[in-house]
Amino acid sequence: MFFDLGSSKSKSNLKEYYDMVIIGGGPAGVAAGIYAVQGGIKPLIIEKDLDGGQVNLTEYVENYPGFTSITGEELAEKFGEHAKEFGVEFHYGEVINVDFSKEEKIISLDDGNVVKAKVVVIATGATPRKLGVPGEKEFAGRGVSYCATCDGHFFKNQKVAVIGGGNTAVEEALYLSKIAKEVYIIHRRDALRADKIYQEKAFNTENINFIWNTVVKEIKGDKKVNKLVLENRETEEVTDFEVDGVFVFVGVLPVTQLFKDKIELDEFGYIITDKHMETNVKGVFAAGDVVQKDLRQIITAAADGAIAASFAVREYFN
Repeated sequence: MFFDLGSSKSKSNLKEYYDMVIIGGGPAGVAAGIYAVQGGIKPLIIEKDLDGGQVNLTEYVENYPGFTSITGEELAEKFGEHAKEFGVEFHYGEVINVDFSKEEKIISLDDGNVVKAKVVVIATGATPRKLGVPGEKEFAGRGVSYCATCDGHFFKNQKVAVIGGGNTAVEEALYLSKIAKEVYIIHRRDALRADKIYQEKAFNTENINFIWNTVVKEIKGDKKVNKLVLENRETEEVTDFEVDGVFVFVGVLPVTQLFKDKIELDEFGYIITDKHMETNVKGVFAAGDVVQKDLRQIITAAADGAIAASFAVREYFN
């Protein structure tokens, strides 16, 4: 995806100080912004791509209250519109450094802007986990993808593999089944981890097939992907499997590299917070997929953002 952020990166757009700076404009960040405004303070959301964050990469959202079914792009757009109508200020750029050592937090951006805030809410989300096998990096964008809604149209009437067994893997396989001739879900276990509703849809989709107890050992190709090397975990048999493309959905990694040694993280890199979504540093909160939690969904991300902003308003501005 390519976004024309153009004039939005002008240094003159930003004030030097904000009550609250929210890093990330996904569901958690947007909810934090809305609740901050409701609490009477002025927040800034810094988003590096699109309003709504990775919601834009979801084909359909069917479990967000109020919408029986809505595309990810439509829901993301509504998130942004809602926040802006409330008066939340947005700036499109990437945070490259933070200083949380003093009461007044300092946030530096890639466009040269530096802003200060009394409170910071980290809502940077998570990014797709890689397989880490030979050929994956070399064929990224040449048959290896981490987003079916972004790249699925390149594989019309072709044969593709989906790696993983969770909600995202099965949901994206269902999306690909409408485009590709054959879809193979390759899972390291003998049963899917996805919610029942997605499993039933996949099992009842004629052109979705399953390869169980199997892992990818290597991705091969010429100018683009044409083969996977698979290993059966039970028999240890290694076979070649011809495909035109491979979509990887084996989990996510929190986007927290920027905050290492600045706040407390768990062993997997997720941010540790208390029940108010506050980190071990006073005035620094975290919300959404980036925090240590059991369920990472749009609705839980939004709830985290609301909790963080509401408590921050009461604790630091009243």
